[in-house]
Amino acid sequence: MTIGIFYALAGAAIAMSAGIGSAIGVSRAGQASAALLSKDPSKFGSVLVLQLLPASQSIYGFVVAVFAFLACGLMGGDVSAFPPDQGLAIIAACIPVGIIGLVSAILQGNVAVACINLVGKQEGQMGKGITMTVLVEIFAIFSFIISLLALIFLM
Repeated sequence: MTIGIFYALAGAAIAMSAGIGSAIGVSRAGQASAALLSKDPSKFGSVLVLQLLPASQSIYGFVVAVFAFLACGLMGGDVSAFPPDQGLAIIAACIPVGIIGLVSAILQGNVAVACINLVGKQEGQMGKGITMTVLVEIFAIFSFIISLLALIFLM
C-alpha cells in the first residue's frame, strides 16, 4: 500500500466520522422517545420520525467515503502508483462532510429531543417539530455537496 492510498483511506475514515454524530444524535433522541412512550405509546410514529432525522449525516459520510475509494482506484483501478498529493487532496475533500456531519448530527439530535418533548405535550405540533429538526440538516447537506463535488473533480 502506498502512502497516497493510506491518505485516501484516512479521508474516507474522516468522512465516516459523521456517523459518530449520527449515533449520538439518534441515541439522545431515542432516550427522549423512550421516556415519552413510557407515558403515551400511541405517539410511536411521531417520535420515530424525529429520532431518525440525525441518522442522515451518516449516509452522507458513507457516500463520500465510497467516492473517496473510487477517486483513488480502490474499487477497480490501479492503486500501485497513487500519488501522496492526490491522497492528501482526498483527505481535504472529506473533511467538510466529516466534521460538519459529526457536529450537525449531534446538534440535530438535540433539536429532535426538544421537539419530541414538544410533541409529548402538544401532538398537533409534529409538523413544526420536523421543520425545526430538518433546518439543522441544511448545513450537513451543504458539506455533503462540497465534499462530493471535490471528489468528483479529483476523479
